[in-house]
Amino acid sequence: MKRILIAMLKPLSLVPAILMMCLIFSFSSQTGVQSSGLSQKVTYLLVNAADHVMDKGWSESQKEELTEHYEFYVRKAAHMTEYCILAMTVALPFAVYGAHGFVTLLLVGLICVAFAAGDEYHQSFVANRGPSIRDVCIDSCGALIGIVLTHILRWIALGGKSHL
Repeated sequence: MKRILIAMLKPLSLVPAILMMCLIFSFSSQTGVQSSGLSQKVTYLLVNAADHVMDKGWSESQKEELTEHYEFYVRKAAHMTEYCILAMTVALPFAVYGAHGFVTLLLVGLICVAFAAGDEYHQSFVANRGPSIRDVCIDSCGALIGIVLTHILRWIALGGKSHL
């Protein structure tokens, strides 16, 4: 009975990756104005938090200037984070089904890069957005970080006995 239950639940390991892909797709569906507004809002919150934590006493105009300066970096960090999480969630079903090794890590990376390229292509149909090879590269770096983290976590979980 336990084996049957486990076999029935294994396909659910795909759900986190599918949900992450849907989330990324929804962010890419935002118009340029919506996406920029969200990035500015998040960046302003981070600048405001930094001001509070470091007790800088920045004026509102200084916060706005810092927000404008750091928005690009926050936006790209968000890209990397999304694809880091995507790589980890794409790797999950492989682990659940017992696939591991270099070829599996390579396949996870290829899936993430292909999704990043497709996502950039999708953005070419969204108002005030466009495809960017640089973003595919940034997304791929995030995926690589996710793959490395997944491998490290697997190694830890298996007591240092995981091999590529």
